[in-house]
Amino acid sequence: MSAGTYNFTIEQGTTFSRVLTLQENGSAMNLTGYSIASQMRSTHDSSSIVATFTGTVSNASSGQITLSLSNSITSGIEEAMYVYDVEITSGAGTVTRILQGTITVTPEVTR
Repeated sequence: MSAGTYNFTIEQGTTFSRVLTLQENGSAMNLTGYSIASQMRSTHDSSSIVATFTGTVSNASSGQITLSLSNSITSGIEEAMYVYDVEITSGAGTVTRILQGTITVTPEVTR
């Protein structure tokens, strides 16, 4: 399975949450026993992590995962464009990148 591309915006200082549904051959992927990992960085080869998403399997049989960042995390991210990816790891240890793209962080005015 090739990683999909999804570009999105995070508003600085807000709580970020996205529910994603993974499909394989047109059906929901069973994610029982899987874990989620996702980070954002300024560039693909940057050694510094801007943020690490909290990734959870929210409904294993329906293929749903949730990625989130608290408002205290997003308030500390500078306005810019970043890159990210999402990887899932099976119970057997197989790692698959399922999603990648860019994130635009817009500035907060209300503090």
